[in-house]
Amino acid sequence: MTNKAIAAELGIDANKVGRWRSRVAKEGMSNIEKERPRGANHGGKDSNKQAELRSQVLEATTQTIPSDATHWSCRSMARHLNTTHSFVNRVWRAHGLKPHLVRTFKLSNDPRFEEKLRDVVGLYLEPPHNAAVFSFDEKSQIQALDRTQPGLPMKKGRCETMTHDYQRHGTTTLFAALNIAAGEVIGKTYRKHRHQEVLRFLREIERTVPKEQEIHIVLDNYVTHKHEEVLAWIERKKRVFLHFIPTSSSWANLVERFFGILTQKQIRRGMFTSVPQLEKCLRDYLLSYNENPRPLVWTKAVDEILEKVHRGRETLPKAS
Repeated sequence: MTNKAIAAELGIDANKVGRWRSRVAKEGMSNIEKERPRGANHGGKDSNKQAELRSQVLEATTQTIPSDATHWSCRSMARHLNTTHSFVNRVWRAHGLKPHLVRTFKLSNDPRFEEKLRDVVGLYLEPPHNAAVFSFDEKSQIQALDRTQPGLPMKKGRCETMTHDYQRHGTTTLFAALNIAAGEVIGKTYRKHRHQEVLRFLREIERTVPKEQEIHIVLDNYVTHKHEEVLAWIERKKRVFLHFIPTSSSWANLVERFFGILTQKQIRRGMFTSVPQLEKCLRDYLLSYNENPRPLVWTKAVDEILEKVHRGRETLPKAS
């Protein structure tokens, strides 16, 4: 019988079957029936040697890098310390170490960071009475990409396939404003990304809000948002107020979460033969999204964010 067939009959892992069959072939039935020593590798009590090796793995993983790579792998660490890759993997898993992964970050250097953050988060958590609050941004340079060959649909035992290369058919920009209370998104596509388009879209937002309500718009520090014509229009419109997030803090703009959903559901695996087809897809998705909108709720308190930022600013100089 094959390992797979034996494993299915006994309800165990096929690898386990293979290990025991190898032992029988190598040592014979009489030898494998003898009791074996059980160290840390076999789930038993940790020995001094095992504990020392475990400490070496942890120290080497967190304090050093290999000479030929940017990070350790199980096998390179095993060769370095003359142990097995399975032992290294168990140590890493037990301590939550994942050398193959890296996370990106950026700490804002905005001198008015706390002031702007409290302003924006305050709008999310306690919006002004009789006012509409929007989170606004542009998703620029959305490419109309088509694959060079047809892919295959998903079926049992195989995921959907597509070619790794593509053809470019142009780009468009989606201007979007998320209504914080209702969850609806106002969206328009433009081929250009200038202050003229920003003004057109701000007027579009204003037209959707009743005359008696104030309009508060959260947005980033992109240069077109602070153009003199845009600011002059805001000055004339006594009911429209702009709230700029801190620099390098796109996470503070809730509409970015909507852009993430849009990318995942429509853009990343979409295939478009022209920009008009791409723009129609974006408009159709907005209509579908607004049929059953769900507000994106901000949950993090300002003090929690500031504590994390302060911790990062204290840690970074030490790391360098």
